[in-house]
Amino acid sequence: MSEIIQGEAGSFYSFLSDGCKLCQQGAKMVLFITGICPKDCFYCPVSDERRTDATYANERKVFTDKDVLEEVRQMDALGTGITGGEPLLKKNLVIHYIKLLKTEFGMKHHIHMYTSIAPDRKMLNELAEAGLDEIRFHPAVELWDRMDDTSYADSITFAKELGMEVGIEIPSIKGAENVALFAEKAGCFLNLNELEFSDTNTDAMKAKGYTLRDDVSNAVIGSEEYAAEIAPACDKIHFCSSSYKDAVQLRKRLIRIAENTARPFDEISEDGTIYYGHIECAVNEDIKTASNELLQMEVPPEMMETTADGIDIAGWILEEIAESIRSPIRKLYILERYPLMDGLIVEKIPL
Repeated sequence: MSEIIQGEAGSFYSFLSDGCKLCQQGAKMVLFITGICPKDCFYCPVSDERRTDATYANERKVFTDKDVLEEVRQMDALGTGITGGEPLLKKNLVIHYIKLLKTEFGMKHHIHMYTSIAPDRKMLNELAEAGLDEIRFHPAVELWDRMDDTSYADSITFAKELGMEVGIEIPSIKGAENVALFAEKAGCFLNLNELEFSDTNTDAMKAKGYTLRDDVSNAVIGSEEYAAEIAPACDKIHFCSSSYKDAVQLRKRLIRIAENTARPFDEISEDGTIYYGHIECAVNEDIKTASNELLQMEVPPEMMETTADGIDIAGWILEEIAESIRSPIRKLYILERYPLMDGLIVEKIPL
């Protein structure tokens, strides 16, 4: 048995695929191909908004290839994780994006894909020829106790023969021990994800008797402990905790994006959010007036930017000049925002 290494935020592993190593660095763009899926997994966390036939690159809705390429560049991504829904319902689109990314960023741009489908050799060969580096299968729970008799066994064999890194990725719940034994026999890795509540799966999860671990987490009681119990059954195993995804993977991805997109006056927090000041003008005519006032105060042009409703400015500068720039038709704030296109504002502090 391989040594189990304790990772950050409750995660542990004896093996990390190349895709997981890049996710650890926050260096993978997430390419959500479609929200459509033929399966009905009770634990599916995909939001209602995403359960449509639409494509997203990270949080950006994709309309053209340019949207995908810009998202890779803005976070200096070293790879892409293809997911859904079920991405292979749009096989031609998947192949198109694999080829696009490999052509634009080189064969070193690592691409992995999740699928609940067990593709035949012909489809796997198309994916391999396009440049897919790693594939992770997601079999339905009702198949876990008879994996040898399913088409996943053949798919794993074919994918390995085609040179792809191959794994199975499922939630850490009862029955996963059978998949661990199968993965060991098949010579592939096993990724276990801590089971989590979401807005869309809460009713189904409660109906099956699952409960929250505590008041500050979406994780299910016992999921982490169960992963530790079955870890010895598989030589290549990785448990990804709920807190790890948020506290490590997402944070590092946000920091990476922020470092590549921050304006000269944005301050990057240790969580990857950005801080800046904002002068909100009640009437459009006041934006130009406020801009001229700032220039008269010798605020450097690179330390401010005009927006649709006012002016973004270095937070520390706005704090210093607040009383001089204030007026009845303006509101002054320090904003904290995710560094994404139209990123969510986390906090809005009035000055």
